[in-house]
Amino acid sequence: MRLLIKIGGTLLDSLERRDTLARQISALLTDGHKVALVHGGGKQITEYLEARGIQSEFREGLRVTTPETIDAVLKVLTGTVNGELVASLIRAGTGAVGLTGLDGWLVQAEQMNPALGAVGRVTGANSRLMDVLSSAGFLPVIACLAGDLEGNFWNVNGDQMAVACASAFEADNLIFLTDVPGVLDASATRIPHLTARAARQLIDSGVAKGGMQAKLNAATLALDQGVTRVVVAPGFELQILPRLLAGESLGTTIGQS
Repeated sequence: MRLLIKIGGTLLDSLERRDTLARQISALLTDGHKVALVHGGGKQITEYLEARGIQSEFREGLRVTTPETIDAVLKVLTGTVNGELVASLIRAGTGAVGLTGLDGWLVQAEQMNPALGAVGRVTGANSRLMDVLSSAGFLPVIACLAGDLEGNFWNVNGDQMAVACASAFEADNLIFLTDVPGVLDASATRIPHLTARAARQLIDSGVAKGGMQAKLNAATLALDQGVTRVVVAPGFELQILPRLLAGESLGTTIGQS
């Protein structure tokens, strides 16, 4: 099975959690699955900026990315966060390789809106580097930065980055590991299964807002682009990945029907 796993930055804040997830991912590779990872790091970027007296500004959920901010994104996301995750994966026995979307022309983007600075809109993805690494037994670990032909970096929403990579990688499953139990209904009860249509209804009704709205938008886009199944799952649950692949009802599974 081909899997694209997106790990939210809040799950990468502690060494214990990183190592726990790394061991689960290593086991997936041992079992013969083809895996690629995309990770965020928004919390870590905000903390880095605050320590330097720079206040983060968000517009419609997107971080306004000034020259100072893109410098922080590069240092924190591709340096500390990516490096620490790769180190945990290496300890777990995987041949993890840290990447950005600019490497190998993996994920391409263009400026979304000049008012947002260096925030990018994904325009395409190229699976060649992921395929070469995966076929050779390596694990691509991709920070959510994309590039363009001029060599510019663009700060890209992690969920959209994951969709682009999942589609290019021809992933069967896209798994969003988050710090919430799954998609919740209006009474804050977990919804075990959603169709793409029901996911859109949650957005239109205002039940799904903010980060969850972004997840559901990404999920429906992934389904439209050929991914068979999307799961929004609690990354803090014990042995979450093997339990999901064994068919246990955890988080929220989103499919076309």
